[in-house]
Amino acid sequence: MAHYLDPRNGLTFKRVFGEHKHLCMSLLNSMLPLEKPVVGIEYQTGELLPEIEMLRNSIVDVRCTDSDGRQFIVEMQMYWTESFKSRVLLNASKAYVMQLNKAERYELLQPVYALSFVNEIFEKSPEMQNIYYHHYRIVNIKNTQKQIKGLEFVFIELPKFRPQSHGEKKLHELWLRFLTEINERTREVPLELLENGDIREAVQYMEISAYTKEQLFTYDKFRDGIMTERSVISDAWHKGEETGLQKGRKEGLQEGRKEGLQEGRKEIALNLLQMGISPEDIMQSTRLTEDEIRMLR
Repeated sequence: MAHYLDPRNGLTFKRVFGEHKHLCMSLLNSMLPLEKPVVGIEYQTGELLPEIEMLRNSIVDVRCTDSDGRQFIVEMQMYWTESFKSRVLLNASKAYVMQLNKAERYELLQPVYALSFVNEIFEKSPEMQNIYYHHYRIVNIKNTQKQIKGLEFVFIELPKFRPQSHGEKKLHELWLRFLTEINERTREVPLELLENGDIREAVQYMEISAYTKEQLFTYDKFRDGIMTERSVISDAWHKGEETGLQKGRKEGLQEGRKEGLQEGRKEIALNLLQMGISPEDIMQSTRLTEDEIRMLR
């Protein structure tokens, strides 16, 4: 019986989509709202943005350009913060602007598509609880059919995905099932996945026997890094929260408790700042103002 790895891991995600062009094209065509399909790609190398030291394990990306000049940035985001939306926007915008080195006329610029798989739920409002696919583009507010073309973004919340039918054979559903159902606990791969040639090949790349001991060490290191990042951020939150509560108890009065909670939020914010978390995410987590966070630096 075969044993499998998780395709959301940095090593395995790049093995499938960063080393096999036909599988990457299959993924792009099944996930993106393209006017014409991708028929050929070339991978791009180099970082568009510098890594955030504390979150360097949280994002894995594959970049490519197709035969029409369109650019695609495919990311797996293991840990979500609100600033990732800004990061994706900046990444895609930078890729778009960098074309000016090759195209002297603006009308020759080709669109950039950012496809982000998110391993957490970030849209938590009741009306969005069953919506996992989020497509963003630049449109006219009063007439959304009017569009400024150039940048488009798709975010997919993997934990929300539920197949309409386990007998469904559409590639969109099959790729999402591959990303959400294949992992270290898998002992038997669903027949529907194996019936599709691309998915079957991708599953084969998940077999643990396809990796060397050194590669498996890298796999475990990535997984451990994700767990460490989550733990450190959680510890920072609880440490700051406890600091505030202790001060509130010491004061004894209601006003003292309020002041203590505020101090706790500042302690949390300071810890998160030292980890490299963005002020925007800290504002959302702590409810502190931008000025209050700026004064902590």
